[in-house]
Amino acid sequence: MKTIRLFPTIITVLAGLYFLVPLIATFKFSLEMKRGELSFAAYQSVFQSDTFVQVIGFSVVASLVAIVLGALLVVPTAYWVRLKLPKVRPFIEFVSILPLVIPSVVLVFGYARIYGTGSFLPLTMTETGLNVLLVIGYVVLSLPYMYRAVDNGMAAIDIATLTEAAESLGASRLRTILAVVFPNVRSAIVSGAFLTFSISLGEFVITSLLNRPAFGPYMVQIGQDYAYQPAALAVMAFAVTWVFMALMEFFGSRRPGQRIFPRLRVSRFRRVGS
Repeated sequence: MKTIRLFPTIITVLAGLYFLVPLIATFKFSLEMKRGELSFAAYQSVFQSDTFVQVIGFSVVASLVAIVLGALLVVPTAYWVRLKLPKVRPFIEFVSILPLVIPSVVLVFGYARIYGTGSFLPLTMTETGLNVLLVIGYVVLSLPYMYRAVDNGMAAIDIATLTEAAESLGASRLRTILAVVFPNVRSAIVSGAFLTFSISLGEFVITSLLNRPAFGPYMVQIGQDYAYQPAALAVMAFAVTWVFMALMEFFGSRRPGQRIFPRLRVSRFRRVGS
């Protein structure tokens, strides 16, 4: 019995070492930019680069727009399927996992074919159009994760009862979605949003083929020109991913309507005149 109980612990430790040892080695290497001493010179060099500031800003904005569009697309769809079209749910689930099967290269060339020169909507001919295609690509890539998160969140609540209660109070279907459904699946939306952000931030294929100044192609370019800065960027990317996973766990464990931070009680002092 002791051997059986010890076996999962050994597997867990080995799996942890498998992931942590390369990360620790990468972090140590990123500190060796100055010969003979450990320093954060590589990180300082990265943050002082104007290109880094531009690409990280572009990626953050594009990821946030993709999160908003993904939530606006997935939440009403999952709500309507669960409420009115339960027989269509297997088909919707199949469609939602297609981005995991179809390579990103195929997706990009499909965009270029449909929205290229001679198209009724030539988005590839302008910078704004390319940015729109990039955001749409992010939404498509994150669709399996966003849909699964939202669908599982809706499975935990009684959609039909909440809808009937809202309609009995005179709420329209749109107001029901905005004021009732969204708050009750807030944790699921936040979980999907963090996963979308992590995927979009490091995406390379779509961003590179659309020639957008984002974080993924920047990391590859830095890796071709420098030695220590790419290691620093890799460590920062891991750190950002872990932070978002922790935030996802924090928001996901909170009940609907619960405050993020507890309200502080401030005592009132009354000045007594002489």
